[in-house]
Amino acid sequence: MVTDGAATTDRPSPEHRRPPGVDDATVAAGGKLSEALETVERARGHLYELHQLIGGADLRLDEAVSKFREAGHPEIAERIERELIGRNVLPGRWTFQIVEEFDDGYYAQFREIERGVRDELFEGRRHLFEAEMKEERRTNGHRGHSAVPPE
Repeated sequence: MVTDGAATTDRPSPEHRRPPGVDDATVAAGGKLSEALETVERARGHLYELHQLIGGADLRLDEAVSKFREAGHPEIAERIERELIGRNVLPGRWTFQIVEEFDDGYYAQFREIERGVRDELFEGRRHLFEAEMKEERRTNGHRGHSAVPPE
């Protein structure tokens, strides 16, 4: 029975079907690699969050210095200016440098390898494991369960 106008031949789009000759174990391995990349993407977001939070904290120190001076504590204000404002978070690095090194190093290498594996084994297709999981879990022909968006 079709309840949302979908044809009974409702199938995933070609870019979400495994290429001929690719076995289940290879699709599962590709799924794990993709999942690992997604985890690295989340970590990268947290790294950018760290970058923005530390930068914001450094700028707020200017306000703290002013308030300590106004409150009659110039020695504390001077210590904050000297030891904290503009301080490296790691030896020789502000957070923007950490982000750049991560992006240009580990992250770029991870993405390159993941893309190479997809190109070599899956004709560049992404999320084959998830696409097959969707096919296993959806109710073909039922409203809200179509394989692809409406045209």
